[in-house]
Amino acid sequence: MRSVPRRVYDFLHAGAVAHAKWDYEVSMSIVKEKKRLWVLLLMLMPILIVSVAGATDMLGSKTAYAPAFYSTNIFLISIAIGLCAGLITGCIGAGGGFIITPALMAAGVKGILAVGTDLFHIFAKAIMGTTVHKKLGNVSTKLAVAFLVGSAGGTFIGGYLNKTLYDYDPNLSEAFISLVYAVLLGFLGFYALIDFIKASRAGGGGDAHGGSSGLTSLAVKVQSVKVPPMIGFDEDFEEGGRKISGVIVAMGGVVVGFMAAIMGVGGGFITFPMFVYVFGVSSMTTVGTDILQIIFTAGLAAITQYAIYGYVFYTLAMGMLLGSLIGIQVGALTTKVVKGIHIRGFYAVSILAGFINRAATIPKKLVDLEVISLSQGLVKGIETVGNVIFWVVVAVFAAWVIGKFLANVGKLRGEDEEHVTASLAKEEA
Repeated sequence: MRSVPRRVYDFLHAGAVAHAKWDYEVSMSIVKEKKRLWVLLLMLMPILIVSVAGATDMLGSKTAYAPAFYSTNIFLISIAIGLCAGLITGCIGAGGGFIITPALMAAGVKGILAVGTDLFHIFAKAIMGTTVHKKLGNVSTKLAVAFLVGSAGGTFIGGYLNKTLYDYDPNLSEAFISLVYAVLLGFLGFYALIDFIKASRAGGGGDAHGGSSGLTSLAVKVQSVKVPPMIGFDEDFEEGGRKISGVIVAMGGVVVGFMAAIMGVGGGFITFPMFVYVFGVSSMTTVGTDILQIIFTAGLAAITQYAIYGYVFYTLAMGMLLGSLIGIQVGALTTKVVKGIHIRGFYAVSILAGFINRAATIPKKLVDLEVISLSQGLVKGIETVGNVIFWVVVAVFAAWVIGKFLANVGKLRGEDEEHVTASLAKEEA
């Protein structure tokens, strides 16, 4: 039998893959529809006008619905961060969303502002790019309502915790967010590295993205708990359907909402594996509910927990959105000319780079909080090394993917033309 940590890794990795798939779909939906591109351009116009005018001072102040400050450089950095996250999401199929908040913090953005901005970026992408028609057809309304009630509560708890820590001491907030990311990314990264080493020794490429589904023994136990109200679901996929306690579903929502508000990742990387592996919900129903969850949870957390307190940096959010739309397309196309084993390796390295970056900042924060006593030179050196490693890894990965893309652009264009021709022929038939 697999160990508990191994199961947890499989759980989180499956969620990361599902969230990356959603990210790709909404990004492509925006790119392929001119109206949505015009909406994005209109949202970017004020930022671009100010950039051309050369204004680098305050656009607003640290109040509700106003960015903390603005400069052309930080906007360009946000595009680069979005581009790299998009490349990772598109090429690797997981993990891109995990580096955004750490990257913003590494660029000098306060942790609480990075979390709020990332949430708003996810919310903006969701409402612009989500195609809900077919995928929402299988949503269980009762299941969704119970989960969203819980996730709403979770966002308030997580947001309150972040704001309380920041109001008490900004360094404590920074240390807390960095610690959460260090634990998560360290866990995912080391397991991914072990998988990569095993696959390399076996000499096979394997499936770079992995993932499994089905009614697990845990799901059977969870569905056997008869705490009212009981909610029926999956009547279209299972004779007589299945039932689960609404209280358990709501508790799951609390966890997702809490993690979203703490980390700024929208909660999508937890929702999918939770529904499939823990609740025993079919993947068809899960996909639709996940779409609703991301829009609701990210929007509620971004607006009610961060934006109204001035913790959303809108110029950064729009820059990341623009960069990710480009990156995710290039990354997805590159997978056609890159071996699966290489993708596995880069997934492990990119996640570990994020872990090193956040872990390297913790000693300095603990010194600032007077929890430990080390020289400022030492802790600053550790932090600098963590930053250098992170940016070098991300830059090398981005250069490698873009290089692969440019070197094979002719081949990729030919495949796309063949795909379009085949699609048109199929439609005519």
